Amino acid sequence: MRIGVYFCLCGPNIAEKIDSEAVRQAVERLPGFGYYRTVEFLCSAVGTSAMEKDVRENRPDRVVVAACSVRDHEETFRGVLARAGMNPFLMQMVNVREHIAWVTADREKATEKAIRHLGAAMRRVALHEPLERREIDVCTDVLVVGAGPAGLKAALNFAEAGRKVCLVEKEPVLGGLPARYEAMFPDMECGPCVLETVLGDVLHGPHAERIEILTLSSVADVVGYYGNYTVTIRQSPRYISPDLCIACGECIPVCPAVSGNPFNYGINGRKAVDYAFQGGLPNLPFIDPESCLRTTGNEDCRLCREACPVEGAVVYEDSGKQVTRQVGAILVATGAGLYDCSRLPNLGYGRLPDVFTSLEFERILAANGPTGGAIRKTDGSPPKRIAILHCVGSLDPRHKEYCSGVCCETAFKFNRLVAHKLPGAEVTHFYKTFSVPGKRGYKLFGEAGARASTRFVRYDDIDRLEIRSDGSRGHHVVLTSPGGGSSVTESDMVVLCPALVPSEGTARMAQMLEAATDRFGFMEELHGRMDSVRSKVRGIYMAGTCQAPMDTQKAVEQALAASGAILAGLVPGRKLVIEPVTALVDAERCSACRSCIPVCPYKAISFDSEKDSAVVNSVLCVGCGTCVSTCPSGAIKGNHFTDEQVFAEIEGVLS
Repeated sequence: MRIGVYFCLCGPNIAEKIDSEAVRQAVERLPGFGYYRTVEFLCSAVGTSAMEKDVRENRPDRVVVAACSVRDHEETFRGVLARAGMNPFLMQMVNVREHIAWVTADREKATEKAIRHLGAAMRRVALHEPLERREIDVCTDVLVVGAGPAGLKAALNFAEAGRKVCLVEKEPVLGGLPARYEAMFPDMECGPCVLETVLGDVLHGPHAERIEILTLSSVADVVGYYGNYTVTIRQSPRYISPDLCIACGECIPVCPAVSGNPFNYGINGRKAVDYAFQGGLPNLPFIDPESCLRTTGNEDCRLCREACPVEGAVVYEDSGKQVTRQVGAILVATGAGLYDCSRLPNLGYGRLPDVFTSLEFERILAANGPTGGAIRKTDGSPPKRIAILHCVGSLDPRHKEYCSGVCCETAFKFNRLVAHKLPGAEVTHFYKTFSVPGKRGYKLFGEAGARASTRFVRYDDIDRLEIRSDGSRGHHVVLTSPGGGSSVTESDMVVLCPALVPSEGTARMAQMLEAATDRFGFMEELHGRMDSVRSKVRGIYMAGTCQAPMDTQKAVEQALAASGAILAGLVPGRKLVIEPVTALVDAERCSACRSCIPVCPYKAISFDSEKDSAVVNSVLCVGCGTCVSTCPSGAIKGNHFTDEQVFAEIEGVLS
């Protein structure tokens, strides 16, 4: 075996610290040595051209490159070998710059260290195998789960790029939480108005034909891998034909069944057949099977069908449907919910009247809300004093340790809206700390602080706050100090601003996709700084509050980043390159213990019942080697990092 050694001087970086001639004299005595070349700048155009020519002429069996970091130039030199007609994986790099020259002051010691490292590389590379990259065809369609601002923007981005998109939304309408907001901080824009442009483009724009919208739907099953997923989607019945309904609303007044309106968090009622809310898109009513007299089995009511002027528009026989779609990537944008305030019983939520969460108060403030936008207590009278509690469940190791980052600005938005709707009302903010980031976040905070009717009270522990009812006279907010004293603030209405938490849909999707979640239950990103929109499973991406608490602006920015990453990876006409540095299971040695399956961080291993063996999906595997070290029977081999190669390298360093 002839091993060609290429030593890069890297200008003064390596040449001044390592004696390349002494290295040559040492390595030429090692088994397998073929020849030795010293190059000034091996990574330069001149250097790579010279190396390519030299490899083509000398035709070594293996190559060792002594230069800089593998991260910098391993692919560079693999490309050189490939162009020279040599398998690119028959090469081993030695990082003599960062690992030796830059960290070893003594030239003699640095030279000795370089000799040992090159000897280790020569032992290792002799055992390298000629691996081959594979290419597979991919589907460039995309599944987007969740039609809030992030999901809508991503779907539109894909459609504009010429891709087909399947947009799955569990609600009967699109828009997510911002569709419920009368105003959005910091500029007090109308939530539905902000969404109007993107909704219009998604539903009726020039690229709408590429977007398949499935409302009242959920993902039932996902099989496959990056580039080739098969997704099963279950769509619940609407009982109203979208093709025939003219949205006249004649079916609604005659319906006798009324239940709590989930869009307004049960504050008011909604007919069994109704719109999700006025102005919701798509503009179609639907029948709620949980409250309809027919579907609950109470009676054979047909009043809505009789009132409908279009024959066949009301479809009692609708049983929903199940569809299958082929996609190349999945973007999860399932949003967030609020921390359960009933877990803080001292605050009276769910027990005392006129104690609302921030989302419930959003609906009270909205013109299409339960009170038509008027701030009213349960008895119908306007409150004179309102208490707003920040950090409910946030910044608290007993509940949620993190800051949601949006609650303070929401509270200060409420302050302005209360001042506008109830000019004489007093507002008291109970807070732990303030979070108003960004170039415009301070505006609403400054306005609140400038109002004479606004008061700020700081507390250190949510358990020191207690909401007590004073019957018809309202509430007392009692704050107990660490020393035992207490202060009392009278209030007619209390608004709680809880922590943002992952939605139920986020947990369900993460489990189905086998994507990791963090300790708070949010979908875990590949890297918090450099790859916050990729999950640890290749092909699964995320955007918005399913990944972390954030405002609408950041959620949309994540959607654009995620869609950009997907568009760059799945290109029509381009095949997906599969790297060969992966794990490989020897089915004959596999004991079927399945120990490797739960430890794989990339969900690349499954069990084949027919073979009675674990199998590795090379598309998902990144060659981390976790399964190799876990396998008790040694049945798993790490390509390019076999036990023999690693031990040979260790022996070379120590010899």
